[in-house]
Amino acid sequence: MTQKLLVTGASGFIASHCILELLNNGYLVKGALRNIERAETIRDILGRHTNKADSIEFVQADLTDAQCWGEAVKGCDGVLHLASPVPVVLPKNADEIVRIAHDGTLNVLKAVYKANIQRVVLTSSSSAVCEQAKADSHVYTAEDWTDVNEPGLSPYALSKTLAEKAAWDFVNNHAGIELSVINPSYVFGPAIESDYGSSLEILCKLLKGQFPLVPNLGFAIVDVRDVATMHRLAFESENAVGERLLCSSGFLWLKEIADILREHFPDYRKKVPSKMMPNFVFRLVSIFDRGAARLVPSLGIKRDMDTSPARQILDWQPRSAEKAVESGARSLIELGIV
Repeated sequence: MTQKLLVTGASGFIASHCILELLNNGYLVKGALRNIERAETIRDILGRHTNKADSIEFVQADLTDAQCWGEAVKGCDGVLHLASPVPVVLPKNADEIVRIAHDGTLNVLKAVYKANIQRVVLTSSSSAVCEQAKADSHVYTAEDWTDVNEPGLSPYALSKTLAEKAAWDFVNNHAGIELSVINPSYVFGPAIESDYGSSLEILCKLLKGQFPLVPNLGFAIVDVRDVATMHRLAFESENAVGERLLCSSGFLWLKEIADILREHFPDYRKKVPSKMMPNFVFRLVSIFDRGAARLVPSLGIKRDMDTSPARQILDWQPRSAEKAVESGARSLIELGIV
């Protein structure tokens, strides 16, 4: 019997790929949108990548509205909860996104519990695992948590950490819900529309020549298609219940990312920087840039994530980080964004 899954935040970068993954593996999909007027536009966009877009059912649901989620989950066999505020520009007041992420997650889970739905896969983030930089020798695991009391913690990291903690607390106190959590690192891979959100912003800026020098920073990276596959596999696997699954295919320094872009896209070589920014220059920039200021502790720090649980439990086999960079950049070019 075909199962129907609710995908929240259906217009998002990761959510769109999750919908494609589900449709292409025999599932029915109900997509929750904050603005239902976007439904047909999103259907058209997804229809360029699958012949099953007409089967998608859309429902209007807002994270801040506790009453709407009962109707949203109605008739569903499981939920992929991806909806969460991801601002391109960080707000001055963290409460602007923390409250939405935290309360929205609980609103969804309360509706799931009331509807007697068992399986939920929650999209968290590596920001809930390793936002604070540690020594290079530390390999982050599911046992690591971002310290919400850390001074200068970004509103995004705070929102993802508190929302995930709230989810675990809820299911631990409400028998019957089987929760798996996915913690993706920096998500690259192909955009399927020009409204690509914040995930590919670094690639966009590099290709547009907005980085004169390359800061001494790096990221654990994963392809959005592999994130989507992990969501489906986690939903299907009984062994994934109760697991916190770190999701990364490798670490790359920004200098390595720039090198990949220059190699694969020779027309952009003059725009993509090749020289490193001294750390003291970055620290000077951080005095005037809040976004840069929170990255200062990460200068020169490599974050390695232990993804062996996902690989072993789910037989998850992701693309390389280099492929994620290349395919993400190619999509930006093909969509005319850069």
